Amino acid sequence: MRHILLINPNSSAATTRMMVAIAAAELPPGFSVSGVTARSGPGMIVNGAELAASVPEVERNWQEFGRDSVGVIVSAFGDPGTERLRAVGKVPVAGICEASMLEAAQGGRRFGVATVTPELADAIDAKAQQLGLGRQYTGIRLTGGDPRVLSADPQALEEALAQAVRECVGIDGAQAVVIGGGPLGQAAIALARRFTVPVIAPIPAAVRNLLNQLDIYDAAAAAAAAMRAKLSALA
Repeated sequence: MRHILLINPNSSAATTRMMVAIAAAELPPGFSVSGVTARSGPGMIVNGAELAASVPEVERNWQEFGRDSVGVIVSAFGDPGTERLRAVGKVPVAGICEASMLEAAQGGRRFGVATVTPELADAIDAKAQQLGLGRQYTGIRLTGGDPRVLSADPQALEEALAQAVRECVGIDGAQAVVIGGGPLGQAAIALARRFTVPVIAPIPAAVRNLLNQLDIYDAAAAAAAAMRAKLSALA
């Protein structure tokens, strides 16, 4: 059994359980997933300072729990710590923001982001530019009110995000919409069923991205092993 670690940079264990359940539903036979929750910080990251503060916790969780994992998912929409894990982890890493944006942009589609966190808008915009998707990116549409209060009411959250999806499509011309947030995972799954326009749920997108990376990683490892065997035979 090949194990994947899902790191929740938010400090809510209930949110981690929800994320793990969503990820597990996307995995093929032969894979398992477990989650680890940040020990410190807010239950839901809503601004840039909280996002930056979560980076050391993400790395600590990897160092403590990730050694037997073939890959890791960072399940906060700003992808905190992903670059650091790629440098030290030596395994494929998927951030839910990066993975969902790349999926939304497939085929040259224009895409937007519907989310609840206005104070993370700059970080989300920057990610689209960093990925080279600026020309396809139509921007962010936000729900109103306190994101933590809204997220505590699943029905209100889904309806508020549905309106933001409609604005992404109807006003901004998006051809696909990303739901921007790991704690929004259940709402994202529900919204994907409600629209004919693709609505990208970030956790399933990260699972698909990671599995694709593992396929490439496995192919490269097999090629390297074959080359070593060939050189050994010639020696």
